[in-house]
Amino acid sequence: MTTTTRTNPTPSDGLTVHHDGVTIPLSRGGRGRPLVLCPGLNSTQDGLAELIELLRRDHEVVTFDLRGHGLTSAAGRYSFEAFLGDLDAVMAQVGRLGFDTAPVLVGYSLGADLAVHHAAGHPGSVAGLVLIDGANPVPEPFLTEDALPEFRAMWAELAARQQAERGTPRQVLLTAEHLLDLNVEIDAVRSEILSRYERIDGPISMIMSTSMAGEGGGRAARFNRNWRAGIERLVLRRPHIATTWLDAGHGLVFTHAPQVARIIRRAAS
Repeated sequence: MTTTTRTNPTPSDGLTVHHDGVTIPLSRGGRGRPLVLCPGLNSTQDGLAELIELLRRDHEVVTFDLRGHGLTSAAGRYSFEAFLGDLDAVMAQVGRLGFDTAPVLVGYSLGADLAVHHAAGHPGSVAGLVLIDGANPVPEPFLTEDALPEFRAMWAELAARQQAERGTPRQVLLTAEHLLDLNVEIDAVRSEILSRYERIDGPISMIMSTSMAGEGGGRAARFNRNWRAGIERLVLRRPHIATTWLDAGHGLVFTHAPQVARIIRRAAS
């Protein structure tokens, strides 16, 4: 039996971004075309270690954690604009690293939305986008009044579980109220994201899950239909966007890391 030892991302010496009172250590490793990976809400680069290791076989990968996540310090505010400002600051630092070409920007979940907004606001800063299960212009919001109690309970349970990881590279310091407020904001952001896509000239690839809301009928089935309808809506407007659907849930970057890595490598080649 062959055993694979995985090395978790570790910050590069002296490679730290300070922005808006937040300290953001960057990790850098691998060889090849530069690639920046932006995690999503409630995910960290430590949690994405398998995917990062696979990508480093063909790319020089720069990763970081969102504010209040992993190795990045806590913040006084957690909002979409605050996270976007952090990504903009990270990308500015990446631009000073001396790469021969602009990096491919890969975003997962909320990180995908941030990637779209960054690319739309900074033409020429990226060679292309790979968006993983996020940045979806869904036709209907997820946080409707009837679904709110269920989501509130889910995020309260998640925040309680995350207490056990405080002080580790996988910590998430956000409260259940932070998560609720952010998801309300993300719904609003996605209702207007089509106009951001119109401002991006580079290649875009999307990796989407067929069961982002889980298996089964009822509300999960409705959410999954809404998720697919959003991508169909996007591709009608921007038919050059390449989309791959994986038979997976929203945690596809963890459960299907080899498949996700292969698609990213193909898109970024």
